[in-house]
Amino acid sequence: QSATIPLFMNNKDVAAEAVTGSGKTLAFVIPILEILLRREEKLKKMQVGAIIITPTRELAIQIDEVLSCFTKHFPRFSQILLIGGRNPMEDVEKFKEHGGNIIVATPGRLEDLFRRKADGLDLASCVKSLDVLVLDEADRLLDMGFEASLNAILDFLPKQRRTGLFSATQTQEVENLVRAGLRNPVRISVKEKGMAASNTQKTPTRLENYYMICKADEKFNQLVHFLRQHKQEKHLVFFSTCACVEYYGKALESLIKQVKIMSIHGKMKHKRNKIFTEFRKLPGGILVCTDVMARGIDIPEVHWVLQYDPPSSASAFVHRCGRTARIGNVGSALVFLLPMEESYINFLSINQKCPMQEMKPQTNVLDLLPKLKSMALADRAVFEKGMKAFVSYVQAYAKHECNLIFRIKDLDFSSLAKGFALLKMPKMPELRGKCFPDFTPVTVNTDSISFKDKNREKQRQKQLEQQRKERQENGGKKKFIKNKAWSKQKAKREKKKKVTAKRKREEGSDIEDEDMEELLNDTRLLKRLKKGKISEEEFEKRVTGSQSKLKPETVAD
Repeated sequence: QSATIPLFMNNKDVAAEAVTGSGKTLAFVIPILEILLRREEKLKKMQVGAIIITPTRELAIQIDEVLSCFTKHFPRFSQILLIGGRNPMEDVEKFKEHGGNIIVATPGRLEDLFRRKADGLDLASCVKSLDVLVLDEADRLLDMGFEASLNAILDFLPKQRRTGLFSATQTQEVENLVRAGLRNPVRISVKEKGMAASNTQKTPTRLENYYMICKADEKFNQLVHFLRQHKQEKHLVFFSTCACVEYYGKALESLIKQVKIMSIHGKMKHKRNKIFTEFRKLPGGILVCTDVMARGIDIPEVHWVLQYDPPSSASAFVHRCGRTARIGNVGSALVFLLPMEESYINFLSINQKCPMQEMKPQTNVLDLLPKLKSMALADRAVFEKGMKAFVSYVQAYAKHECNLIFRIKDLDFSSLAKGFALLKMPKMPELRGKCFPDFTPVTVNTDSISFKDKNREKQRQKQLEQQRKERQENGGKKKFIKNKAWSKQKAKREKKKKVTAKRKREEGSDIEDEDMEELLNDTRLLKRLKKGKISEEEFEKRVTGSQSKLKPETVAD
């Protein structure tokens, strides 16, 4: 704060990098208020003086709370929180009614409101009075694919403004943003006291960082054993995918008693804000989450950050650990690694200057995987969640940033499937043509496993009945239904194809594919002629030759 506030208030653009939990929020909240108080003209209700953009809703809620502690003493300023998870029209009406001199927002919702002119909100003209723009967790904003939204927002904003970028880790993309969006920026890099200038440790010094090497089929038992030993404390448990959070969150709920266990991930639409607020108030408990909780979130007194799956990038590792040992407090973090991933420790010590100590796996640990299997046999919902979690984990593993360490071809799928307590191996491209002698599927027909929820089971039985009828109609053969992709990519491609075909029909083009190929060839020849790579005689000869193959109407076209 002492490094940033004077510079920001003296009309400098700042790009600040400082370890997690070092008070970055006040480093931009205070200058924003000071700059707006110094304005010659007071801000009118519908004029926007400052915008703070953050990557997640939870972080936006937190900043909004910090800001309101100050704005309650300055009733002349109105503030508004614009985040997903609720109806955009509510935000439009709220802005029209109360205004918003200071906006705290996530990129998607803010971009959406800029395009709501038809609904009576002209946000583009409201931001003409903008003095300050702050991008908090700037590298994560770009990392999460908000680049297009950010560029769209920046186009609406006036060029004469103060801009601040804040993060614990700066990336090449942020460097590019600094060059594009900041005017003569001042770079601020804050190290902890007593640190040598050459030491760029990214984690707080009071953070004890541990790692544990254990096999995939022992990992879950080790996690439960650890959590049972630390029941009175507050923990964050990170998983790599939303499906893993869903599955393991339910598993931990049934296996660890007398402890409040909550789950949160990016695909939860409406419950996220409520869960986050509730967990912050708890004195102890377990929050099972994805990287949606890895950035900037300040949960009081987190004792342990447990990383069941290592994160997809080295910078995410630093941010996950930084949820504990904040503002000079003591905290601990533990990452579980497979034996083949041990070199990740060395990589982190070099790449993120992150010192780590080994914690040996606990002995005499109860085997809880049979219990998890029996839960799957008793309820189809658990069985399906387990299958989805396994598939999503393998797919996330294949996309890992450090693919020299996290190699999917070295993954022991049998051990992994045992660790997920699967009843059978799922069908997926990554497992095609592989044998798993060490994995024994259950003898039960998994189609016979029913849902505990009676309505879901009723629906499933209806579908099965429909399939039986179809089979009878097709003479005992099962109707081939191509598996539906989980992603929407395929649907998008199909839609694009239809639009292209429609446009061609409207244009009345009746040029066939082979003819089009010939014409494209002529275009390439024309380019070569312009560059002087072929002579005019050669060009004419080739074009005449190719056009002789075409239909006369195509040549006319």
